[in-house]
Amino acid sequence: MSEEIEMKLALAETGPERLLQHPLLRGGVYDARHLANIYFDTPAGELEAARMALRLRRHGDSWVQTLKTSGEGAGGYSRRGEWEWPVASETLDRARLAELPPIAGLGDDVLERLEPRFATDFERRAWRLELAEATIEVALDQGEIRAAGRRVPIRELELELKDGDPQALWSLAQAFAETVPLRPADASKAARGSALLSGRWTLPEGSGEGERLRRALLALDALADTGEDSWREAAREALQALAAGDDDAARLATMLEQADWLGVEFGRLALRLAHRLAA
Repeated sequence: MSEEIEMKLALAETGPERLLQHPLLRGGVYDARHLANIYFDTPAGELEAARMALRLRRHGDSWVQTLKTSGEGAGGYSRRGEWEWPVASETLDRARLAELPPIAGLGDDVLERLEPRFATDFERRAWRLELAEATIEVALDQGEIRAAGRRVPIRELELELKDGDPQALWSLAQAFAETVPLRPADASKAARGSALLSGRWTLPEGSGEGERLRRALLALDALADTGEDSWREAAREALQALAAGDDDAARLATMLEQADWLGVEFGRLALRLAHRLAA
């Protein structure tokens, strides 16, 4: 098992173009590839309920199987367990899966009921930044998620810590946010695929500051994928609940009243709020 430490950011429509102009990426792409992914779960969604994601990823003629657990984190930042190994084809390696502690805890019959549930297909461009305090892989993903005859776009920026201080992820995200319209995103591609498949998003009910921020960010993820304005209102309400003791939350709630709310200022404030609450 390895530990994945990353920051996930959703980009506005103009975000990819603005990102490619950022001075930190002038060194050029070190890797570009097309990635096709099949996600697996039981018909009852038992992996999702246990906050796990299982996928097969194809790049060229090679296949890799990956299991991820939810780990910890919020505001786009996460630390989670990851098991990954090559496989011969697009068939699950169930024998190896059975040996992994998270799967073993669900019971033997879960393995028998795993089946393809949804797919993602995207282009990834990646840069490796050697910073003073950390080495970070920057990945721009553009493509789509497909499930149940429906599809939604992928327009994401992922910052993955390869070595060094995890706080460098926040600093780098804030550096990009100075010129790129973006926001912290808490929903993974797997979570978005599950919501697309079921046609249902759910938000946490917790009353703490961290849970209110998570509720706001997940509501914005749902708004992006559904276009339903009720999710914008849910995000506003969650931010207003934070606003009593936080000026940034109050300003973010006000910005959501505007049609073009996802701009540079929104991203800067949202990252600052998320970082403060994470600390």
